[in-house]
Amino acid sequence: MSSLFSINKKIIAITGATGVLGMALSKYLASQDSQMILIGRNPEKTKNLAQDIIKSGGRAETLPVDVTREEALENAVASLKEKFGRIDVLINMAGGNMAGAVIQPDQSFIDFDTGALRNVLDLNYFGTVLSIKKMLPLLLESNEASIINISSMAASRPMTRVMGYASAKAAIDNITKWLAVEFSHKYEQKIRVNAIAPGFFLTEQNRTLLLDSKNNLTDRGAKIIKNTPMGRFGHPDELFGAVQWLSSEASKFVTGTIVVVDGGFDSYAGV
Repeated sequence: MSSLFSINKKIIAITGATGVLGMALSKYLASQDSQMILIGRNPEKTKNLAQDIIKSGGRAETLPVDVTREEALENAVASLKEKFGRIDVLINMAGGNMAGAVIQPDQSFIDFDTGALRNVLDLNYFGTVLSIKKMLPLLLESNEASIINISSMAASRPMTRVMGYASAKAAIDNITKWLAVEFSHKYEQKIRVNAIAPGFFLTEQNRTLLLDSKNNLTDRGAKIIKNTPMGRFGHPDELFGAVQWLSSEASKFVTGTIVVVDGGFDSYAGV
């Protein structure tokens, strides 16, 4: 591969590492000779992922921590500073939805659970913002650092039912652009900040919304496929190229942008 896209020897921290997309991405980046720092709430899952990477010849360290807990995150980052001294890339994959922040077809807006909505905002928005805040000193130790946030189609095109998740991801788009400007002005262009907005990929959280028990499309899943010009859900490996590009020198003049990887969903008007 051209050295322009090389991520060889980069130190990459990834939150939400044990989700479906996080696991696939972590294994791929490790295969490109990056040092992976796997961050997740579940110590066992994080450890198992690290072992899989190491067995395949990659390098991985674990950091089992809840990214919504600022003090715990600060303590964990202190250990990274001692061991690695810097972070070259931070990928904020941690996120998700909760039932109480979803408006079901037989419910109305007044039925949402306030606590669940706060938890969704904590996980998706504050989990990202706090990770950046605490890891910023280590990112500044890199010659050219890259932060990659994870947005969603629901950020720019608010969808039925997923009220809390859509709100949180819209906030991710905003903070991505705000931080891109802030960091360029204050840190001599040492840190770039971008986001990836995936289309519809099957994960543990959305599978039951998109497929029934026989793996047939639900009504919602059918509507999504109908409005996706490529006519299918995405595969995890179809995120690899965008992430590698944003992690490498190939994107060194790219900051403050939302990269859409969605099979054409965002471009289609449905007619």
